[in-house]
Amino acid sequence: MRTDSKLSRMLHVLLHMARQNKIFTSEEIAHMLSTNAVVVRRTMAGLKSAGFIQSEKGPKGGWHLIVDLEKITLLDIYNAVGEPTIFAIGNERENPDCGVERVVNAALEDAMQQAQTILLTRLKSTTLADLAFQFDQICKNRIDKA
Repeated sequence: MRTDSKLSRMLHVLLHMARQNKIFTSEEIAHMLSTNAVVVRRTMAGLKSAGFIQSEKGPKGGWHLIVDLEKITLLDIYNAVGEPTIFAIGNERENPDCGVERVVNAALEDAMQQAQTILLTRLKSTTLADLAFQFDQICKNRIDKA
């Protein structure tokens, strides 16, 4: 089981935006994510449409966060990036001729549906502020150990 990398990548970007409180260019984000700026702009468009970020044009332009972290859930981000596929496993064929394969497909489909419901519920109850707090704790612990 894996979450779509687009979701985790955008969470990564948004937390950096929140903690650094600056405008990030598409090129900076692309470098951060080891991708290219075109991919970044396409993905950021969904976050912009959802009202989470804003873009500034011009030589000092880029992307910045415009909403309180307490008001954005992980489910909001999931929806804004296009409700990516949650599970990498699935049925090979929708309507197999083999009865065994039909039974196996039904069992796997039921299990994946239950797991998806649990995951989406968890995403709905977790805010970006929750993640930011956990990140801050990691940073504090590193400082305390130094």
